Amino acid sequence: MSALESIRLVVQYESEVDKITQFLEKFVDNGSKKQVAAGTMDDDPTMDDELTPEKPQKKYMKMLQRVANRMEDTVTIAIDDVRAFEIEHSSGHPPFTQAASLAFRIENNAKSYVEVISKAIDVLMPEADMDVLQDPEAEVLDVIIQARRDRDRRDREALQAAEGQISRATGMASTAGMDESFPAVLTRRYTVQLEPRRAQKAQAVRAVGAGQIGRLVTVRGMVTRVSDVRPAMVVAAYVCDACGSEVFQEVKTRQFTPLTQCSGAQCVANQRRGKLQRLTRASRFRRFQEVRVQEMTDQVPMGDIPRTLTVHCVEGTVRALHPGDVAVVAGVFLPQAYTGMRALRAGLLADTVLEAHHVRPLKRRYEELAAEASAEQRVRLAQLQRGDAYSLAAQAIAPEIFGHDDVKKALLLQLVGAAGRRTRDSLAIRGDINVCLMGDPGVAKSQLLRFVATVAPRGVYTTGRGSSGAGLTAAVLRDSATGEMVLEGGALVLADNGLCAIDEFDKMDEADRTAIHEVMEQQTISIAKAGITTTLNARAAILAAANPARGRYNPRMTPQDNINLPAALLSRFDVLFLMLDRPSREADLQLARHVAWVHSHGRHPPPADGAAEIDVDLLRHFIAAARARVPVLPRTVGDYIVGAYVQLRQQHKDSAAAGHRGLSRSAIDTGVAPPRPAVSNATPRTLLAIMRLAQARARVRAAEAVAAEDVDEALRLMDAAHVSLDARSAAATLGDRRPRTDAASAIYALMSRQLLSAQPADSDSTAVMQLSYADVLDRVRDAGYSEPDLARCLEQYEDINVLQVNLTRTRITFVSAPTAPQ
Repeated sequence: MSALESIRLVVQYESEVDKITQFLEKFVDNGSKKQVAAGTMDDDPTMDDELTPEKPQKKYMKMLQRVANRMEDTVTIAIDDVRAFEIEHSSGHPPFTQAASLAFRIENNAKSYVEVISKAIDVLMPEADMDVLQDPEAEVLDVIIQARRDRDRRDREALQAAEGQISRATGMASTAGMDESFPAVLTRRYTVQLEPRRAQKAQAVRAVGAGQIGRLVTVRGMVTRVSDVRPAMVVAAYVCDACGSEVFQEVKTRQFTPLTQCSGAQCVANQRRGKLQRLTRASRFRRFQEVRVQEMTDQVPMGDIPRTLTVHCVEGTVRALHPGDVAVVAGVFLPQAYTGMRALRAGLLADTVLEAHHVRPLKRRYEELAAEASAEQRVRLAQLQRGDAYSLAAQAIAPEIFGHDDVKKALLLQLVGAAGRRTRDSLAIRGDINVCLMGDPGVAKSQLLRFVATVAPRGVYTTGRGSSGAGLTAAVLRDSATGEMVLEGGALVLADNGLCAIDEFDKMDEADRTAIHEVMEQQTISIAKAGITTTLNARAAILAAANPARGRYNPRMTPQDNINLPAALLSRFDVLFLMLDRPSREADLQLARHVAWVHSHGRHPPPADGAAEIDVDLLRHFIAAARARVPVLPRTVGDYIVGAYVQLRQQHKDSAAAGHRGLSRSAIDTGVAPPRPAVSNATPRTLLAIMRLAQARARVRAAEAVAAEDVDEALRLMDAAHVSLDARSAAATLGDRRPRTDAASAIYALMSRQLLSAQPADSDSTAVMQLSYADVLDRVRDAGYSEPDLARCLEQYEDINVLQVNLTRTRITFVSAPTAPQ
């Protein structure tokens, strides 16, 4: 077997330390100076002098001073700064090749250059401007290192007194030798992190391969799991029982074997085996957190499943990511060997991890968006606020979708929401608004859900059939790092302080749907699994879309019959909208033209009134600015809401009472149907929904207090939703111009047609005069009537001797042959 061929590298790390030292010492932060993109040669150096501030500062020397004063613990090196420094100090042509450019060498060998940069920082680290040991939060290691140096100084002074004098060079050498007893990692109070180039594009998880090991790579994905922040040991400190000296062990792997015997000078000279005791407070730890990042939906090829990547966050990058965040993570791609029994099974295989250096969330929270608005965006927001901001912002909700103005206004109020309340006795009142869209297929319900989930900074989109109870709430898994049972949040937990869009809401299993009840009202998820009993926060607004139970919405049936959802769940929605596919020549013509324009131009048509368009980014900043306001509820407006709520309750009571009285003799004679019962009852949840909608609209108006017009708009939206849900109004909008008949006559006509269709076409025989009660009941229900309506019809027609029903109520017999209904 031949020996492996060795390769000699041309990189001289000693000279690299000098180059990085020069960069850290001389780089000047020019503030508004134009950033130099990597690899571009068309930069004009004369423009830099015009944009240079009067007093440029040395960026990294100032950063090192703050690190020496214990004010910071992270040194971030920007690759763009290294590249700009090279171009500025290059003689002739700037270095653009990998071998000549320091920036490219750092990117391609990031793991090694982190140590090289640390050595350069150790050379330039200034003295602290303050006494670090006098700080109450001073670390134990600072005290130990200072005590060790004082002891070495006393030993040198005693040695000088015994031998006479020792040259200064000898003393300097001994001091250096004594400082070498401390590992370099122990004396460093900082962590080096590399910031990638701004021009570097983020890759998909599956695009990162073995050829990029050791390099600085950038990936984009969604955070699905975040572990707790745990201390990871970097240097283990021991003390000897025999000689009392400290021994330090540097830990570079996930597992290590602790030292047991002292290797100090006294124990070695006396040939003793001093026993070492570990000093936990004197050891060096760093914050460690494991994050799981998953590919985005648009990055997954057809037929594949999303891939995941484990990200290790240390020190400054911990707690920067939360479950549900979409972020760009830059770090060093490294292999990680398996340990324990997995190593025996894995053989030569190894796992891969990304050691995070720079984290940038793409979907920032509303608070961050409001603080990071640019001057141009603030001017546009001010102009928008001077006009009809409510209508203009609502038009920006899914502008590619035609119509549904009231639905878009309700979705805007849902994104804005109301301020959550917490009483003195710790009772939480939610401020998030829940909306349900139900109706016919093909009316863009799913598109509205996807758009709203995209606009929300923490928006999660899922479907009812593809989601389980554990997938919506939380699942119990075993942690790969510690082996303990941990909870992994589901869709509702990932959407905390955001919005969760659930499509095909009616297709969910009943056992899985019960988990949403607690979330929609208490906004928490109670877990008692695998010995873990806890309560998770799910402060998310629910946007659900449900399809009719029989394909298309039947306007003669109640929504509870059309949508297979329990009433307890429907009552938790603040607004329920019915989206019907109503045939109308004028509306269909406008819709077709709108769709043709979108497909021809690839964007939505411009506003008809010539108003400025609102893009998604400006809409996010508008919502963020609106959510920052907390309008109060005046007493007069509160009394107005109380009166409106009482009147609404009375209307529902009257409607329900009229529906339960049934058919009267006058109704049968006149052929006028009685009023049907209300679709949903007005409950105290309805009162809270009115308050939430009114406060959300006050936020949109940038008002400091809720006005009566806000309450009127909230009542109008709820009335528009309820009117659309009313079967009688829906039937009228569908163009049903036939004269109304009572339920008994309609059911008798239905049975007559069923009996006539069952008879042979070429026979006038009346032998077939019976119908199955079960078949009739099915047809009656499909027509939008209930079983009590059928019972009243049979009772009325039995009294006049037209029909007969057997005692077991299985057969309906016609006494005489019916005539064909008109």
